Amino acid sequence: MNASHDIKADQTIDCKGLACPMPIVRTKKAVDQLHAGQVIEVLATDKGSLADIQGWAKNTGHQYLGTLYEGEVLKHYIRKSNPNEVRPEKKFPCSITSEELGQKLAAGNKITVLDVREPAEYAFNRISGSLSIPLGELESRIAVLDPEDEIHVICRTGMRSDLACQLLSAKGFARVTNVEPGMSGWTGSTESNQ
Repeated sequence: MNASHDIKADQTIDCKGLACPMPIVRTKKAVDQLHAGQVIEVLATDKGSLADIQGWAKNTGHQYLGTLYEGEVLKHYIRKSNPNEVRPEKKFPCSITSEELGQKLAAGNKITVLDVREPAEYAFNRISGSLSIPLGELESRIAVLDPEDEIHVICRTGMRSDLACQLLSAKGFARVTNVEPGMSGWTGSTESNQ
């Protein structure tokens, strides 16, 4: 489908120019105000919002209908589920702070730092030696990771990495930890492509 005029949304929220976690925060708040079966249209420019919206919908039981692209704007469509279909949002139980991750790395612990941000975010500011697999590609590239490794997952704020940890755990990865608040709280050294 290439014509958004065929899709009727009950509400539209404008998240253009906002970065993670704000599109999801605003979407959650708006969906709470809808009636079951109603559709919300989320306008976003953050490319990471695609994986965020899909992961959030899957995690909560709301129905991700699809995304249309109009230039730089992503139009995400979500249908609010009936109360018996909605699941309470889960938070991955195992997490550490950005500071604790820095201490582990400084101590020379053998860990994999998995960065699930978008390629542009990773290119300009990343932890040295981290592995980049954007959240939207994680399931298709999971074979790159060893289920026996200790994996610390990081994003910008801890939201995408939380979803990534849940995915990895469901696929049999037992030693997975979410880093909160992610790169926004990272004070250690970084590298970039510059």
